[in-house]
Amino acid sequence: MKKIFSLALVAFASSLFTILGYNYLKKDSISNQKIQIEKRNTENNIRSNIYQVKHDENSLNAVPSPIPDFSKVVKTTKDAVVHVRNTRYYVQYQRYFYGYREGPVQKQEGTGSGVIISPDGYIVTNNHVIKDAAEIEVTLENKKTYKAKLVGTDIGSDVAVLKIDAENLPFLPFGDSDNVKLGEWALAIGNPFNLGTTVTAGIISAKARDIKGTNHIDSFIQTDAVVNPGNSGGALVNTHAQFIGMNTMIYSRTGSYIGYSFAIPSNIVKKIVDDILEYGMIQKGVLGIRGAELNDKVSKELHISETEGVYIYGIEADTGAEKAGLEIGDIIVKMDNTKISTMADLLGFLKTKNPNDLVDVVVLRNHKKMNFEVALNKSDSTYIKSLGITIKDINQKTLKKYGLKNGVIISNVNNNLLYQNGIRPGYIITEINNNRVYSINDVRDILSNSNLRQNTIQFVSPDGRTERYIFQ
Repeated sequence: MKKIFSLALVAFASSLFTILGYNYLKKDSISNQKIQIEKRNTENNIRSNIYQVKHDENSLNAVPSPIPDFSKVVKTTKDAVVHVRNTRYYVQYQRYFYGYREGPVQKQEGTGSGVIISPDGYIVTNNHVIKDAAEIEVTLENKKTYKAKLVGTDIGSDVAVLKIDAENLPFLPFGDSDNVKLGEWALAIGNPFNLGTTVTAGIISAKARDIKGTNHIDSFIQTDAVVNPGNSGGALVNTHAQFIGMNTMIYSRTGSYIGYSFAIPSNIVKKIVDDILEYGMIQKGVLGIRGAELNDKVSKELHISETEGVYIYGIEADTGAEKAGLEIGDIIVKMDNTKISTMADLLGFLKTKNPNDLVDVVVLRNHKKMNFEVALNKSDSTYIKSLGITIKDINQKTLKKYGLKNGVIISNVNNNLLYQNGIRPGYIITEINNNRVYSINDVRDILSNSNLRQNTIQFVSPDGRTERYIFQ
């Protein structure tokens, strides 16, 4: 009996030990599992935090950009963009034995776009859309057609102002083109290929863009919104339904869109419109300097370290620049709040200013920034449309230098025939049709009163040579 009791006690103790050992091992296993889970969670959290930091750095606060919907902008703006049709008549001369004779009168039509800028019918378009037009017709989005009157043009900027007799028209408010930022969305609205109102979208690709090969410096807004023939004079608008530019040209070897479109900034358009409506002509503010755009090559030649800005190599006498204290060798880097990196920046800024405006000019002089308040002068030049040149009155000092008693000097040439024959800025016109020229007004009077089919003009080149050309 005692033996049986002993065996039972041993069995009980063994069972108890087994149970306690099992529970201990189970508890240890669960503890290890918890540690592993916590470890994995910690690692996952670390990886998640690292990913979040990288995601935030690369995606602007990790907020995905929604796909833009331009339907409201288009609905607000499209009715203010019009179709412009111009009709011109011309006589084609035909060779006849030893000369020429007049052929039949030819009719030619051209089309483009325009933008209504006031409810009482003022419209802006490109000058080349209505050039030499005998009749101008404007068709609104609602298909109503009006005869338009040409109010005025600025050929140099390629802007024209039209007027139709209508009231309560939809119109586009001017936006501030200086505030346009690269990468912003922009819509081009116009009438390409006579298809009717067409809207395309893109981004602002560049500002103050100068198109090489145009013989003068421009200051365009560049966009990749699709623009084709017929879009000229149409609107470039932002997402706030504001008019920020006038679509003017494309850069293409084929004549159709390949990715580069250019618009005249709205601030320049507005300035031209205001001048035409108030003065009947453009009021140009002149700084009074002769400058060159800096780049690496030019800077090395001048032995300076700066590669951006406009280097002053000449100061005009009796101008605001001279009176304010600007000097040869100064580098213009800012005007008011506008950064000046190129000549296009500088000229684009000046196109928005008037004579007598005060401008804060920041220059680098001996590597130090200096500020000057400059009063802009009135431009004494004018564009002669029939010759395709810009001329200005000439002072006695310059006339004496060339041994001349009279003349006007050419400041810009937009006539390809003249340009190909070597006529450049700096040439002096001394006679037209054997009449001596003393001033800009003389040129206008002689040409406007001429009944000749051809005009003979005498030039003096900068090196003193006398040249004569006949224009038909």
